[in-house]
Amino acid sequence: MVDFYINDQLVQADDNQTVMQAAREHGVFIPYFCWHPDLSVPGNCRICMVEVTAEGGAEGSGWLDIACNMPITRGMRVLTDSERVRARRKETLQFITLNHPVDCGICDKAGECTLQDYHVAYNGSPSISRDAKVHATKHYALSDRIVLDNERCILCTRCVRFTREISKSNSLGVQNRGDHSLIRPTEDGAFAADPYSDNVVDICPVGALLSRDFLHQARVWYLKPTPSVCPGCDRGCAVDIWHRKNEWKLKSVGTEHNARIDRVTPRENPAGPWVCNQGRDLAKIFGRARAVGAMLKGRPVELDAALRAARELLKGAKRAVALVSSWASNEELAAFQRLLGSRFDGHVKPDRFAEPGDVVEDDFLIRADKNPNRAGARALFPDTPADEHFVVPEGTDLVLVWGEGYSFARLPAKAKIIYLNSWLQPENGHADVFLPISVQTERRGTYTNGAGTAGTFEPSFDKPAGVFDAEDLFAGMAVQAVAVTS
Repeated sequence: MVDFYINDQLVQADDNQTVMQAAREHGVFIPYFCWHPDLSVPGNCRICMVEVTAEGGAEGSGWLDIACNMPITRGMRVLTDSERVRARRKETLQFITLNHPVDCGICDKAGECTLQDYHVAYNGSPSISRDAKVHATKHYALSDRIVLDNERCILCTRCVRFTREISKSNSLGVQNRGDHSLIRPTEDGAFAADPYSDNVVDICPVGALLSRDFLHQARVWYLKPTPSVCPGCDRGCAVDIWHRKNEWKLKSVGTEHNARIDRVTPRENPAGPWVCNQGRDLAKIFGRARAVGAMLKGRPVELDAALRAARELLKGAKRAVALVSSWASNEELAAFQRLLGSRFDGHVKPDRFAEPGDVVEDDFLIRADKNPNRAGARALFPDTPADEHFVVPEGTDLVLVWGEGYSFARLPAKAKIIYLNSWLQPENGHADVFLPISVQTERRGTYTNGAGTAGTFEPSFDKPAGVFDAEDLFAGMAVQAVAVTS
């Protein structure tokens, strides 16, 4: 450990740390653009300048240096907000904004832009330049997912380093020099094929890299993040699901936006603050048409009638099999085992499989099993093969199918079917009893990933009318009378 001073306070740091790392560890903020804790250090933005005096140096003998690449030495004194530092940061911001457009009012990064924040904190003055700004390409298509506004780009190169060091696609670079420098993709189309490309939108400190799906959809101050778990595979990455705040909900026109996932961003995970592109597309999964009413052989009925029919089927069954959802939470699985486990021969089934064109598995985040809680389900029930070929035993006269992914055509011909599902699908009307259930974004629970780690998700939306939590439906099937609330 090394003793040194930050703003005249004696602190300790590892001898291999930089001033930036040590300052962050001790709660001292130093601004930065190009530096990122999970990327290499280029030292090109210069906004993290600090005043440094060597051990034993006279007062006023210090020099200015960048904190991101300045190693700690014993006895050194670091000032992070001196008059010299603030003057240099103001000059740096004048340079960075020299050609930067003042279009904050229409920029999707407004409200999250560190350039805005630092301009207010360290500059706050109009540009001293009277020359016309240098114009560059607007809305350049990096891929079918991301567009680039080169006029807003401050050439921090975070995106370039991400593709070289994290996703390993080596698909972005800097073309030309000086005020003609541009971020550009390689000509082989590797960036468009990079399954982690959307992470560059998160790490861009300004509004240069923009998601096509989120572009001009909502102001960030209308939204709030709810902590959740990506259900796209059994990696179980921690994510934030962004949706409209209650105080900003639309009252008449466009009310469907109130229950829409606006974007998905990663939280800190063991592999870093990253998530694959599929994890960002949860709106396409959870935004599908919902099933919102119980049915008997396709005929809409009240929930009580459907539960009575399910109880009668269960009462008369001689051999009942349950195909258990691997998208169910640990809490739902425990409720099923407690309430109905003795009545069914349970088997875990996969609900989803890789789609054509998807990356099935890689050596970074993406796992081959496209189900978030197969590990949790296997802890309670026997597993089935990780494909579509599990055959329900002959002689089964009642099958409870929980979730997607299993064709009714492969069930015994004479078996009765109780089906629990969330989506509007043809199978719903073929089941003897159909019960609509809530989805992950409408309840609280946990998933256990392939490494055995439990991740918690919180509800983002209310359940639609006519939709119920699976735990309540299991209770309704297990007893003669139960009150279930929507």
